[in-house]
Amino acid sequence: MGKRRFTEQGWQKDPWFRALCSAVASCKNEEEIADLLRDIGSLSELQSWSERLEVAKLLSQGFTYREVAKHTGASTTTVTRVAKSIENGTGAYQKYLMNLRKASAIKKFETPEEVTEVKNGEALRKYL
Repeated sequence: MGKRRFTEQGWQKDPWFRALCSAVASCKNEEEIADLLRDIGSLSELQSWSERLEVAKLLSQGFTYREVAKHTGASTTTVTRVAKSIENGTGAYQKYLMNLRKASAIKKFETPEEVTEVKNGEALRKYL
């Protein structure tokens, strides 16, 4: 049997992927998630995932692709892929970034609703 491959049409329904989601969901806190991710991923994979989140944060703050690449060490290809995922992906990056913006607004004594109303998600798109 050949190597198993995910497809765009079926990756979310794949039983192995569903088991991975279940394993992450079973974690009770960030430490357990970190331990699980370390056990199933190489340090290189963990670094790549972490780098992509940082790239997404910087893009949402309006930095150019080149600025993001220089700051993070990510290739411009990676920066472009993250930008495309923010724009055309499942929506998980956008949700994560909006939650970050709301948490930041709370620290600045703005309400999350004000951030949502005023920004209306456009800050996530202004770099494209």
